[in-house]
Amino acid sequence: MGIFDFFTGKSKAAPAVAGATDNAAAPADALAKELQGYGFDVSGVDIEVNGDTVTLNGAVNSRAELEKIVLAVGNSKGVAKVENNLIAPDHDPTQPSGIHVVVAGDTLWKIAEAHYGDGARYEEIFEANKPLLKHPDKIYPGQRLRIPGASGSALAQAGGWAPPAEIAGKA
Repeated sequence: MGIFDFFTGKSKAAPAVAGATDNAAAPADALAKELQGYGFDVSGVDIEVNGDTVTLNGAVNSRAELEKIVLAVGNSKGVAKVENNLIAPDHDPTQPSGIHVVVAGDTLWKIAEAHYGDGARYEEIFEANKPLLKHPDKIYPGQRLRIPGASGSALAQAGGWAPPAEIAGKA
């Protein structure tokens, strides 16, 4: 759970869900349809849209699905913030996966080298981001990717997430 910051000036390669503008997310029903198109079961998910902020409430089947849904919505055109209130049976909000924010010149190989010390492990990142990624070479600046096995600190360093104060010990 938490708030994930994205930015609205996304790459032209970012998914443009029907009804989205540069400064406003697509309507909730269009976002749900987009998620279903990726193969996610969103029957237990309530999506609320307020300008460029999307709130996700409900339950999903797994932590991986939860994280992919948050990233799919956040990487969409017009979304600047995703408030994640989703729960999953195997989700521990104090132990989020790492997130990498793609910059110009990044490749999955370079990202794997940075997070794992071994570029050959790029396939783990590719697999962890399916169905959001269709090909390992099709990433774009500003896109956020799940990094399995990376700590929440890697996620925070990427600028994509910071734990709530009560989790970070700052309450």
